[in-house]
Amino acid sequence: MAMIPGTKNKMERNNINPQDLTMASDANQECFPSNDDLPTVLLHRLPSFNSPLKEILQPHFHLLDPADSPEPATSFLSSHAKSVRALVCIYNTPLSAETLSLLPSLEFIVATSAGVDHIDLEECRGRGIIMTNASKAFAEDAADYAVALLIDVCRRISTADRYVRAGLWQVNRDYPLGFKLGRKRVGIVGLGRIGFEVGKRLEAFGCSIAYNSRQKKPSIPFSYHANVVDLAEDNDALILCCPLTEQTHHIINRQVLEALGKEGVIINVGRGGLIDEELLVKFLSRGDIAGAGLDVFENEPDVPREVFELDNVVLSPHRAIFTPESLEALNELVFTNLKAFFSNKPLQSVFKIEGKDYPVM
Repeated sequence: MAMIPGTKNKMERNNINPQDLTMASDANQECFPSNDDLPTVLLHRLPSFNSPLKEILQPHFHLLDPADSPEPATSFLSSHAKSVRALVCIYNTPLSAETLSLLPSLEFIVATSAGVDHIDLEECRGRGIIMTNASKAFAEDAADYAVALLIDVCRRISTADRYVRAGLWQVNRDYPLGFKLGRKRVGIVGLGRIGFEVGKRLEAFGCSIAYNSRQKKPSIPFSYHANVVDLAEDNDALILCCPLTEQTHHIINRQVLEALGKEGVIINVGRGGLIDEELLVKFLSRGDIAGAGLDVFENEPDVPREVFELDNVVLSPHRAIFTPESLEALNELVFTNLKAFFSNKPLQSVFKIEGKDYPVM
């Protein structure tokens, strides 16, 4: 049986008999006796993007992978993919309206990322295409990272590390104090799965949590703010967890940064384009906000060089969501959703495609 990597220990912990899964796999192979009878799935990826998903999905689906074909992608799709109903978009491979037009039968997109700004959402919305993303797989690790960045900025941990390594402790003795996280007021922009997990973690520190989202969530105990300016004005820190769309591009602008103020901190684990990056650098350099923890940037992997010299900024190379455990969970989520789609069963981590209002991760 082709088992999803890393699931053996989970099965043992949950008292699942591997023999039962083997029998299920055998039964599945009886239902799909040849490759031609397997459900067809298109892998949409850049040639440079390799993923273990291909090996995981191969025994269960007939995979079409234009990146492995010598034929040009448009020609391949026109010739082989007109009847494709399901597509797996690997990482942030662009999926344009032009590409989607070559897939007239497409009904379902599985995004292997939490953000989906690389996919033409308007085209998907117009055609009624269902989409799932990876937020369920990534939420806990992204939330851990967001809180870690906030702690680092507040307590100056990365700066302290550089201070000790440079031998400055022996010379200067005293090191500038950071400030405590407990009882801080934290505003979360985008209260989807990731944002909610961030809030849960910060509650344990005694923080007061507020949020801005597409709409108020009656079942959530956190305070709701209808716009980001008010959220910034009423809180000590902002944590960005929303996707990048036309509506959220540069949602952190001059008005928001001024409302956040000189003692405010901003953390971004969403997308770089959520912040007017050039303006943020000016605010940080002048001390008009206290600090920032940035895992994402507008033009990755390029990072504004001005922030390299700033001790009030913690930088990270877009790694908030990535751990071995989260990647294992992603593989399982993709596999489960594809099986569910072809079996007409409920999907997990469905991404609600909106028109004007932004969805949340």
